[in-house]
Amino acid sequence: MKYDRIDKALYIANRKNFTEQMAAGTLAVFNSNDIYPVSADSTLPFAQHRDILHLSGVDQEESILVLFPGASNVAHREVLFLKETSALIAIWEGEKLTKETAFETSGIQTVYWLQQFPTIFKQMMAESSGIYINTNEHLRANTEVQTREDRFIEQVKKDYPAHQVYKSAPIMHKIRSIKHQIELELMQTACNITEAGVRRLLGFIEPGVWEYEIEAELAHEFLRRRSKGFSYTPIIASGKNACVLHYIENNQQCQDGDVILLDVGAEFANYSSDLTRCIPVNGRFTARQKAVYNAVLHVKNEATKLLVPGTIMAEYHKQVGHLMEEQLVNLGLISITDIKNQDPAWPAYKKYFMHGTSHFLGLDTHDVGLWHEPIAANMVFTVEPGIYIPEEGLGIRLEDDVVVQPSGAPLNLMANIPIEADEIEGLMNA
Repeated sequence: MKYDRIDKALYIANRKNFTEQMAAGTLAVFNSNDIYPVSADSTLPFAQHRDILHLSGVDQEESILVLFPGASNVAHREVLFLKETSALIAIWEGEKLTKETAFETSGIQTVYWLQQFPTIFKQMMAESSGIYINTNEHLRANTEVQTREDRFIEQVKKDYPAHQVYKSAPIMHKIRSIKHQIELELMQTACNITEAGVRRLLGFIEPGVWEYEIEAELAHEFLRRRSKGFSYTPIIASGKNACVLHYIENNQQCQDGDVILLDVGAEFANYSSDLTRCIPVNGRFTARQKAVYNAVLHVKNEATKLLVPGTIMAEYHKQVGHLMEEQLVNLGLISITDIKNQDPAWPAYKKYFMHGTSHFLGLDTHDVGLWHEPIAANMVFTVEPGIYIPEEGLGIRLEDDVVVQPSGAPLNLMANIPIEADEIEGLMNA
């Protein structure tokens, strides 16, 4: 890993938040991700399961965390099982966690090697009445690929059919959505790295540059600042490409007069940032481009003010829709008549702004959270309205990452990243 060890106080607090909500007499198990094969002996880079990471800080494969707060053996109330390291493994794969460094990382004192798991787990299950299993219940999850967690769940249901089964997901969605101060600092670092990338681009972009060259500039800046790279597949969309919401080809040349939509963000210590900015290829917006740009910026700024404790996200998105209606009417894209005659299930503004405005952000770019409950302080959201006009070859989306405050407007983690049209033009032409 490129980042320094994170204060274990974070993981101690996170485990306490989880175990306080467990039913009496139960234990919970969290597995690491697999290393996924590509073909031959090739594999994808390892990415840790966010839940075991959130609860322990363990960022390596073949790891298991068991939480059993009511265990009669005090040593078994928090247990890590890790792949046993050796001098040979250190030579071929690099250093793995030892029992000592696992404690320094997680604050968990009881660490066993993975081969001991079946025996010790059987002892723990004999004492417990139920088990929390960790299924992926993100609303947009693709669960076609079987995971290490899935295999464990299959086996535990077979081996322990008399145990009551509980779900970890509702608890994890709740506790992960409210960020610890240490997490907010890590996310701020991710946003600061993203800022460095954006500022680098403002002196680089000009007519004739290719989208993939812009991607390369960002990758360079992110990596040199101790990020693993992009927190999600980057979108570098010039001209009409900006009207494709998930355009990731990044293989076109940027033309004089076009606007580039950049939906990019650096990760840091597995935490995501998520930014969108729109930049004129030649350093100057046309009057029409600037009008659309400022309309989107207005909606973003007003939408941000709505993210206060107690807000219900479904109502928030409706209010943002009304903000967007006004701007689209001003731009001549829809009319009052269109609004009066609209289908309530697909309002008129959806022709030009068809996606949501905000999502949870954290260890995942589309992080977990409970959408039906009121938002609370220290939740982190994106704010990303957009207007897409295919017939004009113009797509504008602007996005910042904000932290809900106990009172008042959210804290913008990206407040230092240029966003005003005039500021962007000034920096590009300095």
